[in-house]
Amino acid sequence: MKTPVFKSQILPGFLLFCAIFFASCNSSAQKKAGAPEVDLHTAVITDDAEAVKQHIAAGSDLNEKDPFGGSSPLITAAVFGKTEMARLLLDAGADINFQNNEGSTALISAAFFGRPEIVKLLLDKKADKTIKNKYNTTALDNVSAPFANVKDVYDMMGNMLAPMGLKLDYAYLEKIRPEIAKMLK
Repeated sequence: MKTPVFKSQILPGFLLFCAIFFASCNSSAQKKAGAPEVDLHTAVITDDAEAVKQHIAAGSDLNEKDPFGGSSPLITAAVFGKTEMARLLLDAGADINFQNNEGSTALISAAFFGRPEIVKLLLDKKADKTIKNKYNTTALDNVSAPFANVKDVYDMMGNMLAPMGLKLDYAYLEKIRPEIAKMLK
């Protein structure tokens, strides 16, 4: 029997995860010729498909780590629920099992943030659902705990990422977590 995931296992990683997104908007990565002015992480967050396509055409690094947490643009898409951005990145060859500094993947992030369309997309493209992050949890583990056990983490994430457009619907998250868990079994 698996041990339930508690906020003390998730909270430290998500604190660092927050820092990544605030820094990603000011990424200082070397710009490829033909790439747009907007960095790839910001293009994903703002749903700027044209800029993402320009980055792809210019040969930008689709797995570019943000400077603090090491998340890829695909993980950014998963957190912010940008299904089309995730599809564009995957179709262009982004690493589906890329792990950030905390060991989280796009699948772990999509599951936690209640993004069933992205979870399905990642599973259809053969994302590895057995990968564990540094807290020894898989995507399934992160949605198997009762919502009440992780609500504080959602509170923190919602407050910190709201300026970047993250909106969390707690009733929806509480309802969708068991459905995502079924997808991941």
